[in-house]
Amino acid sequence: MSSEAVILIVQVIAAFGVVVSVVYLGVQIRQQNEITKAQFGQHLTERLYERYFESSKDAEFASFLASDWSDEQLDTTESYRIMHFIMMCLVDVFDTYEKVESGMVEEKHLNIRMRNLKLSIMKTGLGKLVWQHWKQNQTTEFVEWFEAEIY
Repeated sequence: MSSEAVILIVQVIAAFGVVVSVVYLGVQIRQQNEITKAQFGQHLTERLYERYFESSKDAEFASFLASDWSDEQLDTTESYRIMHFIMMCLVDVFDTYEKVESGMVEEKHLNIRMRNLKLSIMKTGLGKLVWQHWKQNQTTEFVEWFEAEIY
């Protein structure tokens, strides 16, 4: 066998090895993306479950959540607590929306959060006030989508 034939065979084997390596790398990247996506989804679910758990174990927190947030006679402390709870919910929605848009989590995570906000939290005076403040930090696309969903 001539040296040219040997070189040709080595080059073919090397090219095949490169192709196999690239395919293997692609499979590994895809698997890592799926793992990362699942981890983000798990993290979002844990945050929501933690809130549910807190409301079931803490009588004061449950009472706070059950109070009439549209009451005009809320004292300053109650209003402050309510506004910060609404801010926490909005930040959670912002974060989840971004992850859905980037394909990192499934849309169901966003839908759960939006259903909770649609229960009337965002229709209270304090909810509208907090939204007016926070919407300035969001894209026009998000603001239009959010307002169409809530209002």
